Amino acid sequence: MTNLLYNDEHIIGRLYKYFSAYFVTFPAPTAETLFLLVLSMLAMKSADSIRSLYRRFLSGVTLKSLNAFYYACSYAKADYAVFMNVTARLALRLSPGFLETQPVFLCIDDAMISKFGTKFEDVSKLFDHAAHNGSNYLNGHCFVSAMLCVPAWNRQKISYLAVPLGYRMWRKKESKLQLAASMVRKVTPEFSGKRNVIILCDSWYVKRDLVCVVNEYPNLELIGNARSDSVIYDLPPVKTGKRGRPAKHGWRLSMNEDFILSDGKIGDYYTGCRRVLTNIFGARQVMAYVTSPCKEGGSRRLFFSTVFPSQLQIFCAWQEKAPLNQTGSDWMQYIPLFLYSFRWNIEVSYYEQKSFWSLCSYMVRSRKGIEMLVNLINISCCAMKLLPYLEEPFSKYRNASVQEFRFILSERIRQQVFYANLVQNIETHIKSNIIIKALRQLCVKQMG
Repeated sequence: MTNLLYNDEHIIGRLYKYFSAYFVTFPAPTAETLFLLVLSMLAMKSADSIRSLYRRFLSGVTLKSLNAFYYACSYAKADYAVFMNVTARLALRLSPGFLETQPVFLCIDDAMISKFGTKFEDVSKLFDHAAHNGSNYLNGHCFVSAMLCVPAWNRQKISYLAVPLGYRMWRKKESKLQLAASMVRKVTPEFSGKRNVIILCDSWYVKRDLVCVVNEYPNLELIGNARSDSVIYDLPPVKTGKRGRPAKHGWRLSMNEDFILSDGKIGDYYTGCRRVLTNIFGARQVMAYVTSPCKEGGSRRLFFSTVFPSQLQIFCAWQEKAPLNQTGSDWMQYIPLFLYSFRWNIEVSYYEQKSFWSLCSYMVRSRKGIEMLVNLINISCCAMKLLPYLEEPFSKYRNASVQEFRFILSERIRQQVFYANLVQNIETHIKSNIIIKALRQLCVKQMG
């Protein structure tokens, strides 16, 4: 039945060709096992457990045992770290030549997944400010993840497509900042041809352990929200030529007193900006933005950007969403702040994968097995976003929701499996005639 399933002319054959890029370095039996696991996730529209997928789908398309799928996740010699690079490589293919100069964004954040059991490896008590269980603590795992936002041309506009790259489990042996930095270092070589690759992160990640990565690559920048008590300084005074060591920085600045807010709202906020120095970035000058919902009074938020407006070559008029497509000459200095809004895509992705892709439902105990399964779910979700752009037969689903495309794809997968099983079980000419006669009677009955 394998030849019937993997035919290039059919849907499963196209999926096999797409996912083979992820498993090309794996041993052949492991690669096929993992592909079948991904295929079952798409066909059944959920991934509650490997056992459930096996009973409902896998046992009908393969002779492999249930243990083979557990083994492929937890013990096989397979490096799922390559998934991030493959996804980034595929996503970058979506940008046509005339969008080569547009920036791409690498969003960094972490997600908490609550687990009721205590048998999972590395499960622990975690603080979660967004927990809705009556306490700020939950029992579970913390995953650090990265998401890539790339410009694509759709409906005569620049539409940024958000593609989650991968997940890594935090194990307390290294900080989340160090784990995020290692993920950035792993995937950054894929962006060697890009002019501006901008990391977007919240105040938790704007610290030296992650910020130091920006200085390691010439095309890597960072825009992030910062703690309101971050120490910032004015630029150093002009050298006077007098004896003595020149000052490394100017006077310490106050977020509330030394930033003059704009007369009108820039987007949704009154905003002030200036070049500053801060201990987080060392001797490197950065842009500091202060925003407030009120002209006078009100709480203020602080943002840092290592990229200056003059370094960006962004086609504002062609942007799909505001406020970038509404900027005029007076707003150009605030473009780095507008770009920070792309970070929200990673929060949407967490909600989407937890609600519709069973991200929290894994029942594998080992750390490697959990990470493998979570990343298999992730590349399955990515396929629903990338395939409409990479495969012409799916192009009509570019503007459809991920869940809608997945539903249609699952129906076609199960139809092909049914067809393959039917053809395999028709062994003789006599059986064929019986099947054909039954189908004709069914057609006549439906027409009548």
